[in-house]
Amino acid sequence: MPRLSRSAAFWSVAGLLVVVLAASGVPSPLYRVYQEEFGFGAGLLTLVFGIYAFALLGALLVVGSLSDHVGRRPVLAAGLLLQAVAMAVFLAADGVGWLLVARTLQGLSTGALTGALGATLLDLQRPSARPLGALLNSVSPGLGLALGAMGAGLAIEGLAEPTPWVFGVLTVVFVLGAGLARLLPETSPRVPGALASLRPRVEVPRPQRRAFAVAVPCLVALWAMGGLVLSLGPSLTAGVFGASGHLAGSLLILCMQGAAAVGGVLARDLAPRRAMGGGCLVFAVAVGGLLVALATGSLWLFFVASGLAGLGFGAAFLGAVATVTAGVAPGSRAGLLSSVFVVGYLAFSIPAIVAGIVSGPVGLRATAEVYGAVVIVLALGAALGLRLSHRRAPAAAPADEPSEPLAA
Repeated sequence: MPRLSRSAAFWSVAGLLVVVLAASGVPSPLYRVYQEEFGFGAGLLTLVFGIYAFALLGALLVVGSLSDHVGRRPVLAAGLLLQAVAMAVFLAADGVGWLLVARTLQGLSTGALTGALGATLLDLQRPSARPLGALLNSVSPGLGLALGAMGAGLAIEGLAEPTPWVFGVLTVVFVLGAGLARLLPETSPRVPGALASLRPRVEVPRPQRRAFAVAVPCLVALWAMGGLVLSLGPSLTAGVFGASGHLAGSLLILCMQGAAAVGGVLARDLAPRRAMGGGCLVFAVAVGGLLVALATGSLWLFFVASGLAGLGFGAAFLGAVATVTAGVAPGSRAGLLSSVFVVGYLAFSIPAIVAGIVSGPVGLRATAEVYGAVVIVLALGAALGLRLSHRRAPAAAPADEPSEPLAA
């Protein structure tokens, strides 16, 4: 069977990564539709949201590095087929139980695919070119989530029955994607240890451990706010600001996640540590703007601050990914990227679930205000920790002065 050229394979994998992450953002605008149809509150809503993240985390911990041992193509094909099954379950869902099953399957699939797709991008990028792999790995979550949420929001507003169209199309797309995976060149040689790699663990090679530790506070701050917006953002726009249309919640997700993709592109020529530190500071200021908007009831400020937070998110996440993956050996790429996303999705899920539970007795506005204040402290702490770490770094090898920009 003929294989795709290296360039065609690179952009095909980039497209698959965006589609997988777009599918993960599709349910967010639909949560309020499901709430109205199946009759459940904010606590159960964040459980439906959170079970996806926990399933994804389980897959990252168990099979996150499997493609480093058995090859990329088998993992990609199996993950995309499981994604198609998840979309089919969404299509047939007639109650909360089916939503939980669908989100669990989607989380397992996305967890298996995240490390494998990201590692394949790093494998396929041209060694002689300015590397695109780190850039695409960092901007794909924002771009994918924005496209998925906006597409679902438009479907809700424009179609009488949006869920059959949305999930029917995605089912077909992922079946075709599994077929496309068979045409990709294999980029990772098979190495022993496949069964041992299935033991749940966070895999960070020794040379990358210091950079990984420095990046953790940044990842927690960024992804915790992302989790709040994707789970309770549409409810906030309706309950706090009175924007009752389903499209308003989708626009909020688009503002933050779309701007995150833009922020990654704008920061592409910054040194990794500068992108991470500067992005954290912009993010902290923007979350402060969100708190002012909540206090004053200003919807336009809420959207503007969300976009600014997205810009900071994109720059900081790009810097974190580039810092952590710099110099990693090919046989450790999927495991290391999976570990980055383990941290991200833990921060993405647990705080949002707690916020959903607390919002019942405390109220959405108060919950979001406290949540935002904690995120600001984390982001500022991440920037400070990065600065202190740089001062302790050996002068002969400064960590924030790479020989070339992040990406082209």
